[in-house]
Amino acid sequence: MDSLKVIDNNRVIWLNVTGSGNETSAHIQQNNRMTIMFMAFEGKPLILRLYGKAKVIHINDPQWQALFTLFQPTTRARQIFDLSVVLVQTSCGMAVPFFDYVKEREQLKDWAIKKGDKGLKEYWLTKNQQSIDGIPSNNISKNL
Repeated sequence: MDSLKVIDNNRVIWLNVTGSGNETSAHIQQNNRMTIMFMAFEGKPLILRLYGKAKVIHINDPQWQALFTLFQPTTRARQIFDLSVVLVQTSCGMAVPFFDYVKEREQLKDWAIKKGDKGLKEYWLTKNQQSIDGIPSNNISKNL
């Protein structure tokens, strides 16, 4: 899925799509630290981590349109995480197993299309308002 963009040497944005929870958004409201980890599943073993400070950008936020246009259009988009990278670290990754990429899964896209815009917004209101431990996910309802 086309959901991660490197903006410059110290900034990455991640398009977050509909899911059954909204843990990352909720926890960033309490502490804006974020780590994104990449692993090599083929070739040379390597793990790469981006550490930084993140903010959540919702559909009605002023920055949304400029950032959202950097991605392929999708009705499933619920927020964008904007990460200011303060540290990049690598490690060996020698214990990461080899995996073969087969294809993208289409279930989420198909489900979201079937739900439609109204159905997705209702889903967000019932399923994405708080983390599993009760932390608000930045009141996603104000952005619908």
